[in-house]
Amino acid sequence: MSMAGDVAKRVLVVEDNELNMKLFCDLLRAHAFETQGVRDGREAMARAREFQPDLIITDIQLPHMSGHELIAQLKADLVLGAIPILAVTAYASRADEERIRAAGANAYLSKPIALMPFVAQVKALL
Repeated sequence: MSMAGDVAKRVLVVEDNELNMKLFCDLLRAHAFETQGVRDGREAMARAREFQPDLIITDIQLPHMSGHELIAQLKADLVLGAIPILAVTAYASRADEERIRAAGANAYLSKPIALMPFVAQVKALL
């Protein structure tokens, strides 16, 4: 909760790497966001329906379903399609960014992330 009494913005983090998941969630919590984390795309769809996040952050290289597929499914969903998506990935070429944006991601950051630009991008999307 912020000091103004506003409800904390909710962020769903989809990341299969344990250390990255902890880093993203801890960093966002330190900036007054409420977070939940999942480790694969299949679980992300169900959790997004339950948690009703204000933003979804997803890796692209995920087990069971790629981040590209997850983004496309989220954007095609009548309920979840309006939620902004931030893709965070080690794929850093111009072609990779174009594919990620073509799938429907609102923004893209390459790993390793820089902490303050990451938080700034999250805030800009919200």
